[in-house]
Amino acid sequence: MNKVFLLLGGNLGNRFENLSNALKAIRLNVGKIELESSIYETKAWGKLEQPDFLNIAIKVDTFLSPHEVLNEIQKIETQLGRIRKDKWSERTMDIDIIFYNDLILSDSDILIIPHLMLTMRKFVLLPLNEIAPNYKHPITKKTISELLIDCEDKLEVIRLNKNFHISINE
Repeated sequence: MNKVFLLLGGNLGNRFENLSNALKAIRLNVGKIELESSIYETKAWGKLEQPDFLNIAIKVDTFLSPHEVLNEIQKIETQLGRIRKDKWSERTMDIDIIFYNDLILSDSDILIIPHLMLTMRKFVLLPLNEIAPNYKHPITKKTISELLIDCEDKLEVIRLNKNFHISINE
């Protein structure tokens, strides 16, 4: 069984419904969701003039290979109305592979694991820290908690009230 950490986020449409639908599709097509963070709201990163994002981190047990996971999550993004425009543009749903076991994969521009930008993004590290603070980055060998302390990202990331939490058992 493979352990994959995913970050889900979106800033268009009904953001809560989109997260809920993405989680359901992941359960059906990728694997069992073992851990789920709270929902976090953040301003856009990279391209600032757009609506705020909702983000959530999850840990999934899967039998799929990294490329099969990528294929499935891209299908889910498309089903939820994602249109690929510019880098960092607004979207209904974005699902990124953050870690896949302790794999280091950089054989193409299509799939790089661990995610290249995760150490620079507080909106990735905060939800990950909630569910896996002691997980070690396979390259830096630092824990998520240590990476969060070192992160220089000043973007405000707000943990929403637990009433907004989407249950993995839905």
